[in-house]
Amino acid sequence: MKKFLEKFNKFRDSLADSIWGNVLIFFFMAAVIYGIIFIIRNYSDDSLSTSNLFTSISSSECSVHGFNLHGTLLTYIPEHAENDSFFDYDVVGSEDLVWAIKGINEDKTIKAILIDVDSAGGLPVAGEEVDDAIKNSEIPVIAVIRQTGASGAYWAISSANKIFASKNSDIGSIGVTMSYLNNVTKNQKDGYVYENLSAGKYKDAGSPDRSLTSEEKLILMRDVNIVHENFMQAVSMNRKIPIETVRGFADGSTVLGEKAKEFGLIDEIGGMYEAETYIEELIGEKPNICWQ
Repeated sequence: MKKFLEKFNKFRDSLADSIWGNVLIFFFMAAVIYGIIFIIRNYSDDSLSTSNLFTSISSSECSVHGFNLHGTLLTYIPEHAENDSFFDYDVVGSEDLVWAIKGINEDKTIKAILIDVDSAGGLPVAGEEVDDAIKNSEIPVIAVIRQTGASGAYWAISSANKIFASKNSDIGSIGVTMSYLNNVTKNQKDGYVYENLSAGKYKDAGSPDRSLTSEEKLILMRDVNIVHENFMQAVSMNRKIPIETVRGFADGSTVLGEKAKEFGLIDEIGGMYEAETYIEELIGEKPNICWQ
């Protein structure tokens, strides 16, 4: 080490004898200083950021585990989606939420699960998968609907042990849609002709480049109505509301918090503070919430 320092000092002195040497030393020192600042700054930022803070906390220090259901609910998020400039990043995958709920249940130090909900919905199967995971959770699940908890997102958390929402939240939208834009008129105007090369009478039913036949529309609406019935049955069972009562307001519209409570879609008007107070009473101690 001593010999290395002696050689380095001789090299530095030889560089200092020339203008370009001094310039090189300046840039070398600047790079070293910048690197040190970068490391310190990023360490500081990481240590203060919520996600990294909660990641660094061991599970033994958490009594409640929280995660978000934000954006469009899909069954999965494609791999390497972050490299796709057309990908909508405001999404959440049900497989990730199911994995989280199952994993949390294996941690015996966690006494409750808290879900932060702000989603207008998504795919029915995705909602069903999260719903099933919550119903099979041995740990109580508490949901807080912020601005929106509707459609597939509402289905997903409808089996939570307790649901809080603001009186200004949009809740419900118990309905199903397969609507899409028909491009036929536009294609005719642009000179495009749709060529049907499908095997199977209904294989291209729903193509936006041709109009639906009456028979095809009946088939697609059959499926829409089946999913709608499944949705209503799930809400009826999860919220313990008579199915005929659910059918009475399951028109696809959302309602505000007070009306949602009146319908039985939520339990209490409130947000995170009210949820934390409830959890404290539930587990008998002040909750230490770690967010995933």
